[in-house]
Amino acid sequence: MTPPRLRFAPSPTGYLHVGGARTALFNWLYARRHGGQFLLRVEDTDKARSTDASTRAIFEGLEWLGLRWDEEVVYQGASAARHRADAERMVANDHAYRCFCTAADLDFRRKLAEANEGAFKYDRRCDELDRADVARRVAAGEPNVIRFRVPEGSTGWTDLVHGEISFPNKDIEDFVVLRSDGTPIYNMAVTSDDIAMRITLVMRGDDHISNTPKQIMIYRALGEALPQFAHLPMIHGNDGKKLSKRHGATAVADWQHEGILPQAMVNFLSLLGWSPGGEFDEVMSIDELIAKFDASGLRKTASVFDTKKLEWMNGQHLVRMPLGELSPLVRRKLASAGLATEADLAARPEWFNALLELLRVRARTVDDIVRQARPFLSDTVGYDETAAARAWKDTADARALLAAAREVLAACALWEHAALETDLKSLAEARGLGVGKLFGPMRVALTGEANSPGMFDVLILLGRDVALFRLDAAIRELDRRTG
Repeated sequence: MTPPRLRFAPSPTGYLHVGGARTALFNWLYARRHGGQFLLRVEDTDKARSTDASTRAIFEGLEWLGLRWDEEVVYQGASAARHRADAERMVANDHAYRCFCTAADLDFRRKLAEANEGAFKYDRRCDELDRADVARRVAAGEPNVIRFRVPEGSTGWTDLVHGEISFPNKDIEDFVVLRSDGTPIYNMAVTSDDIAMRITLVMRGDDHISNTPKQIMIYRALGEALPQFAHLPMIHGNDGKKLSKRHGATAVADWQHEGILPQAMVNFLSLLGWSPGGEFDEVMSIDELIAKFDASGLRKTASVFDTKKLEWMNGQHLVRMPLGELSPLVRRKLASAGLATEADLAARPEWFNALLELLRVRARTVDDIVRQARPFLSDTVGYDETAAARAWKDTADARALLAAAREVLAACALWEHAALETDLKSLAEARGLGVGKLFGPMRVALTGEANSPGMFDVLILLGRDVALFRLDAAIRELDRRTG
C-alpha cells in the first residue's frame, strides 16, 4: 500500500488553538503510525487577516509539541495560478460554467424569495446562455464568476469517524468556485491543493462536514481519485459549549508559559476524541501513542477540555521525566523568576537534583516547582499569615519550641537524616508532644509555609547555617508579635 499523506492546514489569522493542535496531532500520529508523511499547508489566501506573526506562532506551537512536518511548507496563496487553471478546466469539461449575475441581481432575487417565504437557490440562468454569447462577454471583459454545476443524485463517503455520510445534491446550489477577480473560493483552493499535495487522508474538524460533498464533486470533476475523510468532533469546555477564551487559556503558547510540558500536552490532547481501547494507562509517552494510534479509536462525540485533568497529567509526566531533561527547564524558569542564576544552580547539580526530586512529586506544573523552590533559594522567607496564625497560635509556646529545636539542631553531631530524626524525636518526647506539634511551628519558621517536603529533607537541603539563621529570625518575629 502507498504510505499515507496527511496535512494540517491552518489559517494564519491567530494563535495555534488547542483544537487546531489536536487536529495536527492526530494527523501526525496517523502518519507516524503508518509510515506516511505529515505535511503543513498555510492557508493564507485571506490577505486582510493573515499575518506573519500568526504564521510564526503556529510554527512555534507545532515545534514545541514536537510535531515536525516532513516536507517544505506549502503556502496556499502561492498556488493561485493552479487554482484558476483547475477552475477553468472544469468549465472546459462542462462541470462548471460562467455566471454574469451581479451581486445586486442575486441580492434582489434572494430578498424576493424571502418575501415569498421561500429559500433562495441559484436558478442556473447563466448555465442556459449561448456559448458564443459567453465567449463574447468574456472577451469584452464583463465580470463573471465560475459556478460548479451540481449534478443530480447524492454525494456521500465513508467517514473514518462517523461512518456513512450522504448529502442530497438537490440541497446544494451551483456554488461559486472562482470569484470575478480570479481568486478561488475555499472549497476550490483546498481541493486543488490537496490534489497537488497528493493527500490520501483529510482529517479535520467536523465543522467541515458540510464542505466535503462540494469538495468530492470537484475531485470527480477534475478526474482525481478521492482521499479518505475523517471528521473529528469539536472540543468543548466544562459547560458543554465549544471551547473558547471564556473557558480560560485556549492557545498552546499559553499552556507552554504556564509550565505545562509538551509531552503532557500531547498526551492530554491525544485522549480528546481518541482511545486505544480496552484498559490502558492514560499516561503515555510519544512513542507509546504512535504505536497505539489507530483510526478505529476515534470517537464520534465531542470531548471536554478539563484543565484539572491536564494539570494532573502534567504532574505525572513531571515525575516520569528524566532529571537530565527537567533540570535545565526548571533552571531557566528559576532564573527568569530571579531566584537564582542558571550558572549557580548548574554548579551544584547534586543539591539541585535532590531538590527537584522532592518538589516534583508535589507539583502539577513547572511553575509549581518554581513556587515551591523559593524558600530553598531565598535568603529570607516571608511568613504565610494563615499558616503562621495556625502554627504559632500560642506565640509563647511556639517561641519555646523553636528555641529548644534551635538548641538541639545546633548541637546535632551529624547533619544527616538519621541523626536529625533521632534528636528531634527525642525533643518531642521530652516535651510530651507528637512530632507534628513540633514540626508545625518549625515548618513555618524554615519555609514560611504550612506545607513543604518532609522536615528532615527540608533541614538537609537548607543546611545547618541557614536552618539556624531562619529559626533565629522566627524567634525574633515571635518576640515582636508578643510585643
